[in-house]
Amino acid sequence: MGFVIPAWFEITALIVLVLILAADLLLILKRPHIPSMKEASLWVAFYVGLALVFALLLLWATGSGDAAGEFVAGWLTEYSLSVDNLFVFVLLMAQFAVPRRYQQEVLMVGIIIALVLRGIFILLGAALIENFSWIFYLFGLFLVYTAWRQAFPGKQEDDAQTETGVVRFLRRFVDISDHYDGSKLRTVVEGKKVFTPMLLVFIAIGITDLIFAIDSIPAIFGITHSPFIVFTANLFALMGLRQLYFLLGGLLDRLRYLHYGIAFILAFIGVKLFAHALHVNELPFLNGGEPVEWAPEISTVASLVVIVVAMGVATVASLLASRREKKKDAAA
Repeated sequence: MGFVIPAWFEITALIVLVLILAADLLLILKRPHIPSMKEASLWVAFYVGLALVFALLLLWATGSGDAAGEFVAGWLTEYSLSVDNLFVFVLLMAQFAVPRRYQQEVLMVGIIIALVLRGIFILLGAALIENFSWIFYLFGLFLVYTAWRQAFPGKQEDDAQTETGVVRFLRRFVDISDHYDGSKLRTVVEGKKVFTPMLLVFIAIGITDLIFAIDSIPAIFGITHSPFIVFTANLFALMGLRQLYFLLGGLLDRLRYLHYGIAFILAFIGVKLFAHALHVNELPFLNGGEPVEWAPEISTVASLVVIVVAMGVATVASLLASRREKKKDAAA
């Protein structure tokens, strides 16, 4: 990492971003509703634009294109993984029959849980990287395994079933009503206080967030070693997630090849991490504990190009396949 981010910039940025997130949450609590396509589009555009402005501010504060490049590459990686997260959210919302009017609140709580979990994983990851360089080998192998698992179409359904099993287990020990009472967690049924199904939704969302945090944090540490950039990239990827949920809507079903694009990105970053581990090698049984000189160092620009191309190809291929199917159905 050939740049230094000023402490004043980190503190100011985190305060501003947390205030924006808090304002977003208060807006939902005061006016729960189903956002229109126009509203969702404007919010998504706002958060994307905000991320790009942040990259420019990072360039100005550090005087380094590497800092801005690592942020953009990290943000795009986390954003693509967050879109994959939406597939599971769609399944959970359907399984628990969450009223569409209150889905924004569920998503926002899920985003807050995700930020807390990812913050914990970022601190742990940064500490491991600082003290144990060999952890890059494990991160790299884990990401390659995750890429292989991601390439199977049934992954999202399997994850959702696992989460539903945990929820079924919880039902045995907690009194839960059969119906929602707005967005409340507790309600009264026949004079007895019980939990509503909203509690189960939050738990299922939290488990989903945990699964994706385990996958995503090693991925972004393959792009940057700066905990600040890792956290802010995650924050920006999650900030516009609930609006993206309503904007994409049925389009998620048409993005059938998206998981292949994500799998390719994860495999690429896994290989990059393994190469970096060889480059900074300290394992005594490998090359006498000395760095492996032939190990390549993949640049941030190369990573950014691979991420954009992989997601672009997967998205275009998905939409073209969906269009062909529509034409076949119309012809039939």
